[in-house]
Amino acid sequence: MEEAVKSRRYDNSRRQARVRATRAQVAAAAQRLFTERGYPVTTIEAIAEESDTPIATVYRLFGSKRGILNLVVDIAFGGDDEPIAFADRPAVRSALAEPDSRRLLAAFAHLARELLGRSAPILHVLRTAADVDPEAAGMLAVTASQRFTGQSRIARTLAERQQLAVTEADAADLIYTLMSPEVYRILTIERHWSADRYEKWLATTLQAQLLERPHQPGRTGPARTS
Repeated sequence: MEEAVKSRRYDNSRRQARVRATRAQVAAAAQRLFTERGYPVTTIEAIAEESDTPIATVYRLFGSKRGILNLVVDIAFGGDDEPIAFADRPAVRSALAEPDSRRLLAAFAHLARELLGRSAPILHVLRTAADVDPEAAGMLAVTASQRFTGQSRIARTLAERQQLAVTEADAADLIYTLMSPEVYRILTIERHWSADRYEKWLATTLQAQLLERPHQPGRTGPARTS
């Protein structure tokens, strides 16, 4: 009896591994097609053919094209298909725990470089499709909201340390703008910056814009004459 239970557990783990591998295969094919053709015109049939997966299996695993898109976006943000929120990942927790605020921002600049290197292409697909496709528009709104919520934690952490040169609300807006996929795309795609240059610029710009500057005695300007 014990051997039969072990066998069932073993079979189930192998089945789960196969399902996970198939989901990843379909997601990789979908991302290629979404990027090359655009989201609205890419069909589930095309994704099934590109991934060499029976269309019935694709529907069974994802239910809809929106379901495939969800996994594509999750993998682009997290780097894998683990069911772990980006904010709960060890690298993010470690960056937030960094006691030196300048190094904290440098750590997030590095994370932004990695994350946007993976996710900027699919986010660009969503942005270009949002005007004509409700599913793309909905997903874009969700990812933007999640990004702002997550990045606001950086502003809140610095505010709690009383090291912001601006209000917490303004800091959240600045972080959301500077770490946006749009700015990343402009600099790395349109202006051909290297990833190293982008990361260094982002770190120094965040530090300059957000952190409390050392107090400097005011200088008396020239006397005004009436």
